[in-house]
Amino acid sequence: MAAAPEPLAIERVLRRLDQDLWVIDRPLRVYGLQIGCRMSVVRLADGSLFLHSPVPHDAETRRALDALGPVRHVVAPNKVHHLFAGAWRDAAPDALLYAAPGLPEKRSDLRFDRVLDDDAPSAWDGQIDQALCRGIPYTNEVAFCHRGSRTLLLTDLIFNMHDGENLWTRLWLRAMGIHGELGVGRHVRHLVRDRAALRESLDRILAWDFDRVVVAHGVVLQRAGRRVLRRAFDWLGDRR
Repeated sequence: MAAAPEPLAIERVLRRLDQDLWVIDRPLRVYGLQIGCRMSVVRLADGSLFLHSPVPHDAETRRALDALGPVRHVVAPNKVHHLFAGAWRDAAPDALLYAAPGLPEKRSDLRFDRVLDDDAPSAWDGQIDQALCRGIPYTNEVAFCHRGSRTLLLTDLIFNMHDGENLWTRLWLRAMGIHGELGVGRHVRHLVRDRAALRESLDRILAWDFDRVVVAHGVVLQRAGRRVLRRAFDWLGDRR
């Protein structure tokens, strides 16, 4: 039997944010932009792990996760954050793979077990709330809220990048209007096809009880998440 990872080895891979909530940060370069990526890990009541927005799989990461519990749920939360889902399907064959609407058609090479919607599966119902962010069909992002830690989990809906690792990244962030603060980039606003539907989805999210916001790109917002998120969407206009 393999030895359990030493605590320092686990801490090198996983950053604990709260009770039963960790994140794993990895570098990611897209079209020359160094935007990084982040996977959130939630330990559910039955001891199993919920992986949100998978990062690349490697042996050290898997050992660290195994020390927390068995990987049972791997979530590709939008139509863009899917690049590493297949590796986790291969590495954790007993886990279920969940997809944002439209992703199974985009990634027909992967076998997804369930398409996400507004209703949480029984595996995490009552522990993690979820809502499809309608109105942006290019991404079809599904937002999640871990009740136990009062944490909202998002991917591309908002960025919180305070700096870029290279000049090109910094220039792009400034051009998108999201350099140095949590906000919705101009590239995302351009993708909105139904503002009313997006407003309705945002109202549902803002009704949740959360304070922390974990984003896939940038800095984790540790407090005042609901207020900051509401302000980030002021451009949508009055909500019903």
